[in-house]
Amino acid sequence: MICNVRWRGICNVRCRGGVGFTSLHENLDTTIPGGRLVFHVFAVLAEFIRELIVAGTCEGLAAAKARGRVGGRPTVVDADPLRQARDLLPNPTTPSSASPGC
Repeated sequence: MICNVRWRGICNVRCRGGVGFTSLHENLDTTIPGGRLVFHVFAVLAEFIRELIVAGTCEGLAAAKARGRVGGRPTVVDADPLRQARDLLPNPTTPSSASPGC
């Protein structure tokens, strides 16, 4: 089923211009009022579910942070090789000088 919020915006713009959306797989036709209603109901449900997922993710990250857990990829380089690499830099206080400049 088409459950993407961006699709709803795209179809709204196109419908104002006289263009409709017909999904052959789901038998959904936005050129008729019933099809537009079903399309918008699914879009609103998708948006609601997305917001629930975002809220749950934020709560989980906050709970992990409160427990002292830090997300992300584990470090590969230990402190000693990192210190040796920084000693080779002309100005070790600015680690961005070693980057290629993105």
